[in-house]
Formats: sequence, structure tokens, C-alpha cells
Amino acid sequence: MIFSSLSFLFLFFPITFIIYAVIPKIKFRNAVLIIASLVFYAWGEPVYVLLLLASVLLNWLLTLVMEKRERLGKPALISAVIINIGLLIVFKYSGFLIDSINKIFSLSVPVPAIRLPIGISFFTFQILSYVIDVYRKDCDAQKNFFELLLYISLFPQLIAGPIVQYHDIKSQLENRSLSLEKSADGWKRFLFGLSKKVLIADSMAAAADYAFGLSVSSLTALAAWLGAISYMLQIYFDFSGYSDMAIGLGKIFGFDFKENFRYPYASLGIKDFWRRWHISLSTWFRNYLYIPLGGNRKGRFRTFLNQMTVFACTGLWHGANITFLAWGIYHGTFLVLESSGIIPVGKLEKHAAMCPIIRIYTVFAVLIGFVLFRADSISQAVQFISTMFTGGCGSAADAAKALTFLTPRFIFIALIALALSFPVVPALRSRLTSNRIMSGVWNVCGCAVSVILFMFCILTVISSTNEPFIYFRF
Repeated sequence: MIFSSLSFLFLFFPITFIIYAVIPKIKFRNAVLIIASLVFYAWGEPVYVLLLLASVLLNWLLTLVMEKRERLGKPALISAVIINIGLLIVFKYSGFLIDSINKIFSLSVPVPAIRLPIGISFFTFQILSYVIDVYRKDCDAQKNFFELLLYISLFPQLIAGPIVQYHDIKSQLENRSLSLEKSADGWKRFLFGLSKKVLIADSMAAAADYAFGLSVSSLTALAAWLGAISYMLQIYFDFSGYSDMAIGLGKIFGFDFKENFRYPYASLGIKDFWRRWHISLSTWFRNYLYIPLGGNRKGRFRTFLNQMTVFACTGLWHGANITFLAWGIYHGTFLVLESSGIIPVGKLEKHAAMCPIIRIYTVFAVLIGFVLFRADSISQAVQFISTMFTGGCGSAADAAKALTFLTPRFIFIALIALALSFPVVPALRSRLTSNRIMSGVWNVCGCAVSVILFMFCILTVISSTNEPFIYFRF
């Protein structure tokens, strides 16, 4: 089940919310959310819901051991890390590893065809953050298994994030309120995310899929640029749209999740980009890998090595493909170049006149990186990028086919997407809500726009194929 499906919008969500709202006590509301979350996950993964339950139970027991028997804390932590990372390796990377071994050593070991449990990378990282925080004594072990299960399985963020850290939500599991104002804000945030996904991301997907599906002989520079820009917009509005929906649903049920995107295409450099893009993932790697490796405390060489290690792991986290690893190393290289001053972003951003140039550099670097991310292989990525700058081998007919995507509707949506990629709406809000009356007008207009956008989304979902979220595959 996905948030943009009719079954979620008109069946699952309304039923869950009505039952949740009429029940007064928090422990029973938690029970409703647990049952709803397990149903939500089992809707698409009926078998793997047992894997989710077993994973939560095992980690819950290990953290209790850590807290009650201090001398067993380290063995329990090592066991938890091995088990959780082992699950990721088995389900996500075993085929990739065996296939690589076969190619390197000319073997013919059968490659297992294991179906990837949806959201395993997200809930595994959440479990690990909880286990490590308990070991570090940053939080107490949760005595109530069902509250821990709710933290891991909570359906708004279960299958595609954001990665919510336990200490950020612990108090909300035990005590939160349901208010009309907060639910209304959450519903507007949800509809904004739904619109980003259905009206923008899915519109960009067709052009991106077309360009990346072309053979080398048919690819033209126009198609390559169209595909690269379309995918860059698609992945941002797809994933940030999901995060908006997750944050909005969290608010509706009384939870406050941290922001996961902060206008990353307005960044000043790659370092700033990763402060704004998939914030929950970069925060996780900083807290649980970069800092334990030594961070920037052990000299410049170790700092650069740690940065490259973290970004290589960031790439691999996204999937078992050499292109993801290359994408991570690509971003890590830019980060090292910026940190060392070879690309002097830190100095240049002090001069206001240089900021537009830095932003252009950042967007261009990210754009090329996303070609690596989207390509099926390194060779396709190299050929795709080469075609962007050399013109490629495609014919005039191939170029004409690419032009057919540039319809007035596509151009209009692309322009809206480009505008929304930058903090235009917050700037307008700050200018137009300078007094109480204007603030009220803004809120009324916001509600009206939300209703209109919802109607457009429903009409779009009914009349076209509902694209799955890109990050479901991770």
C-alpha cells in the first residue's frame, strides 16, 4: 500500500484515524497504531511482517540484557549489529556479492533470488540507532515491547523514512495529544507532499524513464539532458513528497518528526547539500559511523578517509549496485575537495556575488551524480554523461521524439518544480503574513489550495498508473 493509492486515502487512513480519535487513552491509541501499522506493512509484505516482528523482539531483548547485565553490554551490542547488518546483507546484498564473486573468480555459484523486504534499510537503521543509544547510555532501554514495536513499525515512516531516532520520539510514544489545529496542519502537509509526488514527480518520471531506457545509438544530447533534469526533479519531489506525507501523518496522530529535506537544490556546495538532503540519513551516518571512526579529530588524512568511508557506505545503503557505490564515492570526493579547500566554497560563499555561481556548481555536480544514481551500470552512466556534452549518436528522428515530451503541460510542471525547489513559498509567507489579518488570509488560502490540489491528485491517480515511490526499493 502506498500513500498515493485510493485504498490508503479512502479506506485505510480514514478508518484508522476515526478509530484512533474516538479512543481516549494513549495506550489503546498506541495499540490501534500498532495494529494499523502491521496491517499496512502486511498489505504488501504478508510474510515479511514476521521478520519485522522477530527483529524488534530480538533487539528488545538484547537491549534489556545490556541494561540489566552491564558486563554483557558489549557482546549484546556486537550481536545486535551482526544480526541487523547480517539481515541487510542476506536480503539486500547476497545476490550482488555472489554475482561479483562469480565474475571475479569465474565461478558459477547460483545467485539467490531473494525478494527484498520493503523498507528494510529504514527500519534496520532505526533499530540500530536505538540499540547503540542504549549501549551508550544516551537513553534507557524500553521496558515495554509494544512501545518499541510502535516506534519501529509506525506506518507513516515505516517503509521509506525519514529515519526517526528513538531519543527524538521516546516521550511522544508515552504522552501526546490529538488536537484539531495540529491535525489540520498535518493534513495540509500531507496534501502538499501528495501533490509533489502525484502531480510533479510522476510527471517527470515519464521523460526520465524514456531517456534512461534508450540505447546508446538512439540517445541524443537533448534526450540526455531532458532525462537528467527530469530525474533530478523526479527524485527530489518523489522522496521529499513522501517525507512531507510522513511528517504530515505523524502530526495528524500527534507525533513530531524532524524535517528530512530543506531545499537541497539551493545549497552552497556539496557539504551544504548533505545538510539539506535526506537529513535523517546523513545525521544517522554522522552519529553512528563518522564520529565513532574519529570524525575530524585525528588529522586531515583521517578526516578525509572517514568522509570517503561514510559516503561509500551511504551509496551502498541505497542498493546492491556498483552505480550506488560510485555515486557515494563521487559525493565523498566533492566533500573532500571542499573540506581541503581545493574547491574553495567556504571562502567564496563569504562574497554575496559568488553565491549564485556556487549554487550553479552545486546543482550541476548533483545533476551529474544523479545520472550515476539512475543508470543501470557504470558504462551506461559514462555514455549518458558523454552524450550530454558531445551530442551522441542519435538521429534527427530520435531528437524529435525527445521533443514530444516538451508539451506545454510538462514545461509548466517543470517550471513549478524548479520554483518549488527553492524557498519561494517561505519567502512569500514571511512577506505576506506581516500582520494578523494577512496571516489569517494566508491560512484560508492555504486550506483552499489544499482542497484543490487534493482534487487534482485524485483525478490524476484515477486516470493514470500510480508510480511507486523511488525509495521503496531501498
